[in-house]
Amino acid sequence: MDEQLRQQYKSLLQREVVLATGCTEPGAVALCVAKARCILDAEPERIELHLSKNVFKNAMGVGIPGTGMIGLPIAVAIAVTAGDPKRGLEILTVAPEQVETAKRWLANHADSIHIDVTSEGDKLYIECHCHRGTDEAVAIISHKHTNFVHLSLNGKLKNEELGMRNEELGNNSQIMSAGHRPTLNPQSPTPLSARLVYEYATTAPIEELEFILETVKYNDAAATEGLKGYGLQTGKILMENAQGDIVHTVVARTVAASDARMDGCTLPVYSNSGSGNQGIACTLPVYNYGKAKGSTDEQITRALVLNHLMSIYIKQGIGRLSALCGIVNASIGVACGIVYLHESEMGTGKGFEHMCFAIKNMINTLAGMVCDGAKPSCALKMSTGIYSAFTCAELAYHGRVVDATDGLSETDVDCSIRNLGRLGFQGMNDADDTILDIMTHKGL
Repeated sequence: MDEQLRQQYKSLLQREVVLATGCTEPGAVALCVAKARCILDAEPERIELHLSKNVFKNAMGVGIPGTGMIGLPIAVAIAVTAGDPKRGLEILTVAPEQVETAKRWLANHADSIHIDVTSEGDKLYIECHCHRGTDEAVAIISHKHTNFVHLSLNGKLKNEELGMRNEELGNNSQIMSAGHRPTLNPQSPTPLSARLVYEYATTAPIEELEFILETVKYNDAAATEGLKGYGLQTGKILMENAQGDIVHTVVARTVAASDARMDGCTLPVYSNSGSGNQGIACTLPVYNYGKAKGSTDEQITRALVLNHLMSIYIKQGIGRLSALCGIVNASIGVACGIVYLHESEMGTGKGFEHMCFAIKNMINTLAGMVCDGAKPSCALKMSTGIYSAFTCAELAYHGRVVDATDGLSETDVDCSIRNLGRLGFQGMNDADDTILDIMTHKGL
């Protein structure tokens, strides 16, 4: 692989693997509100939010860090009273006294927040209008959680500020005219394939890859916190019954981080493709499994890069938000990392072939897992995905793979990945509508 392509891959990883506090959808909404408030340069009297159904369902039931509350109103209150848009997806990391200020503001201004679901725009779409008197500030985020495509005050575009804002957040954003709502599923200009991802992870100079180890420090800290007992306590209970088994221990420690994150833990985690849960899943299983098996630091580093980058590749076909759970692509990455660690130890020379087997096995296992919003029980889906990754990887390095005639699988691994993307991006649109309707019309 030539140096230019290697640098593109490194840049892609650094753009897609970033720190985030709490669930990324409430964080992105808070970021949008905070930016509109800054443009207004005053406390708004009324706030209107128009959200894509995917953003809405991922924000309605998840814990907001440090608040003991769920949902968007408290995230909006933090954005208004203490939100600094320069913090990006760490915007909800505020001091306890600032949380209390936000709660007091919300108690007095709950009726001034209006939230609805829009069918226009991208699957990841956030439009905020902040009003005070006759003044109106508008901020729009689309396609990526920190990607501003519109900023205006009283109808006058803030194009210069928009360009600076996205540069600060590391985005390559196109400035949109007022009223234009992007609907495409933009792909990375970086050429991606299973072969190229594997080549980069396994051959790039190790010093170019070691930045990925930063994810371990943060995500493992969230796991340690989660084992104290958050949400459903999935990780804590599994760990108490793991009895030293490596796979069960690895799964327990991983999902404990999700328990904490989904239940409002204030610790930031490294996300992948805009999802903290995907970042956790792309980091902890491979790292802890490698450590338990005695893999070298270099092998673990390369396995982590393979895991993260393969998940990014698969996710780009599915779309940033989808009715297909993000644990699907993250767990496929886990299976790839496990196969790499095994093949590095055994030296069979079949690493790429067996990795492709694992990908196909995983696609035919998890393709139907739906996203029914961000919530504490996401840890259960993560456990299912990671257990499946170990099973599919074990079959793969024993030379077993699903037939090309089975389901979404094809002989070519990249065609199989595209089929999964087609299912997630196009095929599950009706499922999205049905899921949201169920979630908003429960007979509680």
